[in-house]
Amino acid sequence: MRDIRDYLVQVRPQAESKGLASPFNVKKESLTLPNFTQEEIKALYHQHTEASGQIFEPEAIVRAWYWSEGQPWLVNALAYEVVTKILNKRYSETITGALIDQGAQALILRRDTHLDSLTERLKEPRVSRIFDVIQSSRDRYPKEVSDDDKRYVLDLGLIKTVDGIYQPANPIYEEVISRAASHKHQDNLPADLTFKWLDGHKLYMTSLLKDFQRYWRINADMIDDPHNFNESIPHILIFAYMQKVVNGGATISREYAFGRMRVDVNVTYKGVSYPVEIKIRGLDKFVESRTRDSLKQLRSYMDKCGAKEGWLVVFDRGKERSWDEKITWETTQFEGVTIHIVGC
Repeated sequence: MRDIRDYLVQVRPQAESKGLASPFNVKKESLTLPNFTQEEIKALYHQHTEASGQIFEPEAIVRAWYWSEGQPWLVNALAYEVVTKILNKRYSETITGALIDQGAQALILRRDTHLDSLTERLKEPRVSRIFDVIQSSRDRYPKEVSDDDKRYVLDLGLIKTVDGIYQPANPIYEEVISRAASHKHQDNLPADLTFKWLDGHKLYMTSLLKDFQRYWRINADMIDDPHNFNESIPHILIFAYMQKVVNGGATISREYAFGRMRVDVNVTYKGVSYPVEIKIRGLDKFVESRTRDSLKQLRSYMDKCGAKEGWLVVFDRGKERSWDEKITWETTQFEGVTIHIVGC
């Protein structure tokens, strides 16, 4: 997972290390296998088509690229999941984009060895410090995160840079990391939350978030995360809460708006989207202009999801304001849609 430049080998006890990456002095240079391009994924999958006659629809290639961003293990694992596990080697069936999506969700939930190794890495302080910042959707690292830490996580292939901003390397890693970070909190949530606001036809998001407000008020000051995801606790806990409720009965997707202090969440149940935008309020007041900007952002995301009702959750991290001031609820009509502003 990383060039072993981190591990300096001593030639003999008590001797000064020569800094060699191999005890046999054979290392000349290290190479990094780059991610596949979308065209290379198409070419790879076409080899399967030539061997079996099974066809990948163009959308299947697009979705494989979306989920993996060309990470070689994921590209192969997605195809293997669909061909072998989902379709049980029925080569006459065409592989669609929807099947690739199904395969991605199966990989995320099952967490094969490759993805399980990823979650183990999150226990390392130098890795968790990076993902603390990413989870909290900030665009700059605090001073205590060193350049070496960033280089280390980049070398592991866990993150990438886009316009100078660090992000999870691909959507599958992003989802696995989010679930791993929230897993402890999800286990500690009340068991009766599961399917509590699902009736087989509809998800009652308003009721879910009102109950979350009560939970957050009682537990926010007592939460202690062992992996140092302190900045991102609001995001992690609300994800854990939603995952506990839907428990596989609905799909939760996240879209991180890096550098803009927000995370968009879309819960899909029975073909209906329930978009939620999460923002963090610091010591400053959440002024009217910022509220309107947030409403516009959510409105745009709702249009993308085809939703007429949305929820803007604002976590107030200011220490000087009381819980009565923080826990609020306002419903407004904005540009033809209904938006609930949820104060936490």
